[in-house]
Amino acid sequence: MATLEIKDLHVSVNTDEGAKEILSGVNLTINPGETHAIMGPNGSGKSTLSYAIAGHPKYEVTGGEVLLDGADVLSLSVDERARAGLFLAMQYPVEVPGVSMSNFLRTAATAVRGEAPKLRHWVKEVKQAMADLDIDPAFAERSVNEGFSGGEKKRHEILQLALLAPKIAILDETDSGLDVDALRVVSEGINRVKAGGEVGIMLITHYTRILRHITPDFVHVFSGGRIVESGGAELADQLEEHGYVRFTGKQEPAAIG
Repeated sequence: MATLEIKDLHVSVNTDEGAKEILSGVNLTINPGETHAIMGPNGSGKSTLSYAIAGHPKYEVTGGEVLLDGADVLSLSVDERARAGLFLAMQYPVEVPGVSMSNFLRTAATAVRGEAPKLRHWVKEVKQAMADLDIDPAFAERSVNEGFSGGEKKRHEILQLALLAPKIAILDETDSGLDVDALRVVSEGINRVKAGGEVGIMLITHYTRILRHITPDFVHVFSGGRIVESGGAELADQLEEHGYVRFTGKQEPAAIG
């Protein structure tokens, strides 16, 4: 169990015109067992927040702190952040040809747990987690995400979440590209993790439909690279009804698809 503290975080990216600031002073604390929904229009900086925390080299932190139980996250390498307990489910999961899902998952679990899981127990653990997510057992021997549909990739992201048991889970638009059935299965997987009461969850989404399945403790509106309003689950209902226009000046609904 751990607390994630983001303090006055500023992040830039390099462009042809020079450095461009994307995050302009983000402040957020996620305690164990809490689910925080980060909502906002496209281009508001939501995904930049997730990648900056995870350590993507494209994003340069120019100010502020990210602390995991008081320890500086920004000084750690990407793999060190994962071993410390940070997990990122990407909006567009990458393919890893030549590496089977079973080998990938066991290698990742070994790195996070500090020792290789005992094979007999591990096989049982993986089979149960795959069954919970309606994943065909044959996928275990396929290359990571290679030839997978969008829904299959997202299910495998949640499979990793279930098996790696991080302290903080950052889910970047996990609902994008999912049909109704896949959204239900993925949401149930997240809710199983949430029910344990130990993992802090940052759920980044553009739409409200996933929040019909996963009830957040807090909803934060992102606009212009920072959080501009926070509230409870009812804030998501307001966004669905009125969109983001009062934050951006542009009419953009929060619930499409």
